[in-house]
Parts: sequence; C-alpha cells; structure tokens
Amino acid sequence: MNNPIPFPPISPEIFSVTLFGFELALRWYAMGYIVGIAIGWQVVAAALRRPHLWRGGVAPMAHKQLEDLLTYVVVGVIGGGRLGYVLFYNPARFLANPIEIPMIWTGGMSFHGGFIGVIIGVWLFSYRNNIPYSSLADIIAVAATPAILLVRIANFINAELWGRPTDLPWAVAFPGEAAQSCATTTELCGRHPSQLYEAGLEGLVLGAILMTLVFGYGALKRPWMITGLFFAGYGIARFIIEFVRQPDAQFVTAGNPLGLAFHIDGWGVTMGQTLSLPMIIIGLTVVVIAARRT
Repeated sequence: MNNPIPFPPISPEIFSVTLFGFELALRWYAMGYIVGIAIGWQVVAAALRRPHLWRGGVAPMAHKQLEDLLTYVVVGVIGGGRLGYVLFYNPARFLANPIEIPMIWTGGMSFHGGFIGVIIGVWLFSYRNNIPYSSLADIIAVAATPAILLVRIANFINAELWGRPTDLPWAVAFPGEAAQSCATTTELCGRHPSQLYEAGLEGLVLGAILMTLVFGYGALKRPWMITGLFFAGYGIARFIIEFVRQPDAQFVTAGNPLGLAFHIDGWGVTMGQTLSLPMIIIGLTVVVIAARRT
C-alpha cells in the first residue's frame, strides 16, 4: 500500500476570542458560507446589471430587492440545512435530544436540506414580490456554486466527511480514531479526499459550466434551463462521489459495512445517492421541457 499524504496542520478555527467567559470562534466552515454567499450575491448583481441576458431584455427585479432576497436565501440555507441533517441523517439522536436541534455550531448540516430550504425561501420571496419564480431559481442556481466549492473545502479542513479507504497516490491520512479505523500497526489508513472531489465537481466544474451558459450563451432566456442543469449536474456528481465517500457512522454496521441506506443482498444505495436520484430525474426532465420551449 502507498504511504498516504499526511493531513495538513490547518486549524478548523481561523481565530477565537474569549468574552465574558465565553469563547467565540470564527471557523473556516462558517467563512465558507459567508464568502460563498457574498460571491453569489455579486453573481446575481452582475446578471441584473445586464438586462440583455434575460428574456425580453428586462431583468426580473431591481437591484435594491437583492438584499431582501439574500435574507430569504440565508434563512433557507441555515434552517433547511440543519433540519435536513436532523431528519435525513440522525433523527433518532435528535428525537431523544431535541434541545440539540438548533445547536448548529456543533456541526451537522445537509446540502439537500439546505437546498430545499432555499427553494422554499426563494418561492416565498417570489410570491410576495410578484417576481417570476423561474428567473429567480435560475440565477440562484448559478450563485450557489461558489458556496458549495468553499464549504466542501472547509469540510476538508475540518477533517470530516472523508472518503472510503484507498491506496491511490493521493490518499490522505485523516486524523482521528474513526478515520484511522482501517489502519494497521505499521501503516496509516489512507482515504479518498472526497470533500475535494465534491468541491471540484459540484462547485468548480458545475459552476463554470452554468456561468458560461448564463453570461456567454444567454441561457437565462430559456426559463428553468439553468435550474434543471443545476439539479441534474449536482445530483450526478454527488451520486458518483458517493461510491468513494464514507457514509455517516450511524449507517455502518457489521452486516452493512458499506453503510448503504437501502439495500438487498449487499446491493443498494447510500443516503446521499437516495437523495440525489430525485434531483437527477427532476433536473433532466426540466432541461428537456425548457429546451423544447420557444
């Protein structure tokens, strides 16, 4: 087996201060969301400043409405992401300890839950401001990719959501007893840096494709096209990466070492794949419908 790459000595905390006996810390994970949402805000603003990108040559909303939209998106990301993690990945634990549900600083966020939260938040904003939902959904889909990229990098820095064991040359020796559970007395356990795979495919590659289509080829003139491509693109990327990503510990048992959420005779899918399949089906359907419209 190849010697895995040592995990870099990067602290999950950028800095911390103590005030009135309480320690307050700014973590890379939170910074990923903050910077990612800020970049996304600039992407939306850039699209609104270019009315020729939109159908009919008119932007769907005024620039001053963008700050209100940002509030809906942030609440949707945080609320949906936390509730998604509670319901999809560890309902028994949080049912037994409901006081822990709002403790987002302890970790535990679901992309699929946050995604649903954003869908609901953007719909509410669209309804209250009489703005076409399709236009908002399309541009938010593009704006989400920088945050996905940065948050997945933060997952790597936090040494969480690592992949399955591998002896590939770029295998990483993540710290911690759980990550080193496959180690021997003489060799460290190397694992797929699946967080970086996700950052590359779901954030960088998908984002580059969507932004090229929006700013280079006028894809916003076909309502729902970008939304469908985001659904399908993210779902496909996540489904593939799940083959090398280590499932959450609660899914792994002696009789189910692969951590499959649904399986028969050793064949099945992980929870991440289960949640990605509807995204792929819906996304491809939406793309076909949008492409057929004039």
